[in-house]
Amino acid sequence: IGQSVTPGTVLARVVNPNELKAELRIPETQAKDIIIGQPAIVDIRTATIPGVVSRIDPSASQGTVTVDIELLMDDLPVGARPQLSVDGTVEIERLPNVLFVGKPAYGQSNSQVSLFRVADDGAYADRIFVKLGLASVNLIEVIEGLKEGDMVILSDMSKWDSVDRVRLR
Repeated sequence: IGQSVTPGTVLARVVNPNELKAELRIPETQAKDIIIGQPAIVDIRTATIPGVVSRIDPSASQGTVTVDIELLMDDLPVGARPQLSVDGTVEIERLPNVLFVGKPAYGQSNSQVSLFRVADDGAYADRIFVKLGLASVNLIEVIEGLKEGDMVILSDMSKWDSVDRVRLR
């Protein structure tokens, strides 16, 4: 009794727990490929929930675009609640039978990079050139230069630009 608040302060939030949505903040550079209707997965830490992109904010804010995900589950898992921090993945495209690796430090989509491939004995790594294709946040398609089972160094190796072979310890 007698407490005062400033105008615009949220005093209560009325929510129907069966009609929750997820809001994902996607970096501007990746939001260009998102369209309404694409499938998504929302991770609430205790479970994952399938969803679909239902709205894309027309403007960016602080380098991100807000994307609303409609959750496609009749009975939401225990722990799903309003204002919960979540992670999510939007499926832009599905490529069958693709060779891929983790995204190298300087790997860009549709480019050629030099990587160090670990030799069979594991004692050395040799420089090779790899042609890259489409990329996701942390994976990238290998078009040529590697085969299944090859191990490569993905970290920044620019310090060794002048050599074609490095010894591993």
